[in-house]
Amino acid sequence: MHYRLQCLMCNARYPADDPRALCDCGSLLDVAHDLAALRGSVSRQLFDSRRGEWALPYRSGVWRYRELILPVDEAAIVSRPEGNTPLYRSPRLSQWVGIDDLTLKHEGENPTGSFKDRGMTVAVTQAVRLGAQAVACASTGNTSASMAAYAALAGLRAVVFIPEGEIAYGKLAQALAYGAQTLQVRGDFDAAMRLVREVCNALGITLLNSLNPFRIEGQKAIIFELLQQRGWQPPDWIVFPAGNLGNTAAFGKALYELKEVGLIARLPRLAAVQAGGANPFYRSFLGGFRQRERVTAHTVATAIRIGNPVSYERAVRALRWTDGLVTEVSDGEIMEAKAQVDRAGIGCEPASAAAVAGARRLAAEGVIQGGRAVVAILTGHLLKDPGATVDYHLNRLEGIEATYANRPRVIEPTLEAVREALAESA
Repeated sequence: MHYRLQCLMCNARYPADDPRALCDCGSLLDVAHDLAALRGSVSRQLFDSRRGEWALPYRSGVWRYRELILPVDEAAIVSRPEGNTPLYRSPRLSQWVGIDDLTLKHEGENPTGSFKDRGMTVAVTQAVRLGAQAVACASTGNTSASMAAYAALAGLRAVVFIPEGEIAYGKLAQALAYGAQTLQVRGDFDAAMRLVREVCNALGITLLNSLNPFRIEGQKAIIFELLQQRGWQPPDWIVFPAGNLGNTAAFGKALYELKEVGLIARLPRLAAVQAGGANPFYRSFLGGFRQRERVTAHTVATAIRIGNPVSYERAVRALRWTDGLVTEVSDGEIMEAKAQVDRAGIGCEPASAAAVAGARRLAAEGVIQGGRAVVAILTGHLLKDPGATVDYHLNRLEGIEATYANRPRVIEPTLEAVREALAESA
């Protein structure tokens, strides 16, 4: 077997089929691949030959790269399938952001509407292989929706812990519809995360938050696919929202491994974007990561409303590998960017728009210079949080000026009233 589990901090090693989520020392685990062996067995041509397949596993934009993710038998794979998400360009949006060569990779076009499906197909596959009967997660919404769907597909019991009153209905509806037992915890996401870890340890339930190293492996496929879509030519920057830091960790690991096995010659820089009211990683970055910061999180972008991210150590490593950085944007900037992405006909949930707002800020500050190629990752679908969208356009979001509001207008049921309304908006 060309992979194992390895501790990030003490380098302790465990068999690949050990069901543990953490090292005995309490630190996070990696899935460590034998990159020297893979250097001679994977290639651009191998992965390119699998594009366009209609049958599983290679129809999946995750399992197409199985050698670099989880090389298991095809019969063991639990897949919707996921991935194969598009790259979008919009001249209008590029001009607004201030970056001519801007591409959006829309992970909201996965089966359950977010990037979480990439990690969940791998984590659930591994859970089934190890004989799990039940899986659980703490979630602000997207993780619960994805886990519930994949657990249902695999015939596993699913238990979701959500912070009471802090989840968008578009996400809660999915967890309920897919049959997960949903427990609303009095407290924030971090309280739900503490509880689910305790429950999984005590009751022998498999934890499927991004603490689970196989979640990270699946999310690497976002980068693999992005680069394949670009003819294996890396952009200069990859900009993305940062909450629990699973994607930060996965993106850095994916890029490092691709370079080590010879599929790319250079690493793009990573830019993680946090909401100003949920910015512990940004605060740690400002201090050179000498101290791990924690905050009580508040932001309209519920998917990144996290004050104590669990993938912190992995994320720090990812930024060091890629000469990456962290920035923050306000809720107002997030919703303005969302309005622009939506008006471009692409659409996204608020957390996704943090990537576009962050790219705009970095361009304005001169950090991302003109002429650089930038890919921004949209992590969730527009309909994940329709409430925030409607509230923005009705100017009901406290403290946010709806600069680009598209407010509906009440009219009389007459042709003249329609003419008048159309004339005023022309």
